[in-house]
Amino acid sequence: MKGKILLILSAVLIFLISCTQKGVDKKYGAKDLTCWQDGYFVQENIDMSQYDNKIIRAKVDGKWQEYKTVDVPDAFIKWNWDARLETMERFRDHQPPKWAGPHNGIVATYGAMRKDTQFKLNNAVKGMGFLPRKEKIKDLIKMLKETNDNSFPAKLDTLTSIYEYGREIFDLNKQLSLELYTNPNFITQTFLNQILNPVSTIVFLDIPSYKLKTVVQLFDPNNPNLTEYEKDVVEYVNLVHSYFHGEFSIKFVAVVYHIIEVYDNSPGSKDAKGTRIMPKLP
Repeated sequence: MKGKILLILSAVLIFLISCTQKGVDKKYGAKDLTCWQDGYFVQENIDMSQYDNKIIRAKVDGKWQEYKTVDVPDAFIKWNWDARLETMERFRDHQPPKWAGPHNGIVATYGAMRKDTQFKLNNAVKGMGFLPRKEKIKDLIKMLKETNDNSFPAKLDTLTSIYEYGREIFDLNKQLSLELYTNPNFITQTFLNQILNPVSTIVFLDIPSYKLKTVVQLFDPNNPNLTEYEKDVVEYVNLVHSYFHGEFSIKFVAVVYHIIEVYDNSPGSKDAKGTRIMPKLP
C-alpha cells in the first residue's frame, strides 16, 4: 500500500512540474504541454502567496527565485499617458495612430524550442496597457460595459477621463496584455516560453525609450478555478480590447507583466543608454 501511495504522489508531482521544467533540447507543440486539462491550461510556476509584501516567487531556469515588484517612475507615466492621450486626439482628428509609443511593447522571451524552430529566444510586438487596482477593477468593468454601445468619440472621452485619474485607478507596477492565438491545439512561441519560463523583457520603441524586466502571469479564461480577481483581470483586458476593435466570439488569455526592473533605453543621454532607474542604483 505504501508503495502505491508513493507511486501516485510521484505521478502527481510529475504532472504539476511538467509545464515548469523542460528538456534542454526538446521541441514542443501544444500537445506536449501537459498543463492543458479539459480545454484550459494552469500555470504552475508562479507563487503569489507573498504578494502583499510585493514579493513574487517564480520558477525561472528550473529554480524557484524571489522577485520584488517596483512601480514605474514618474517620467515613464508622463511619457506613457501623454502619448496615449495624443493618440486619442489623433483618432478624434481621423488620423491613424503612430506605431511607436506605449501601446506596442516589444516582448522578448526565452525558454524552449517550438517544433518549427531551432531557437528558444523569441521576440513579438504585443498591445500593452495598465491594469486597474484590485479595488478599482470592478468599477472600470462596469463603466466599460455601460458605455460599450456609445459612439466612438464618446468612448474616447471615457478613456480620456480614466487617464485623468490614472494614479488613483491603475496599478503602477504592472503592464497588461493578451495572448490572442494560443489554444489547446496551437501555441505561440511567446506562450511556450512564458508558460515554461515566466519572465519577459519589454522594450518600447520611442524617444524616450524604456525597458521593463518582468515576471509573467497567465490567466486562461476557460479555467474555472480562477479567483474572483483573476476573472476580473480577464474580463477587463478583453473588454478594453473589444472597446476599440469590436466584440469577439471568445475571451483571450490575459497576460500580466509584473514589473521588477525599469531601464531608460533612450539614446544620447549619459543617464540613459540602458541605465537601470528602478529600483534605483546605490
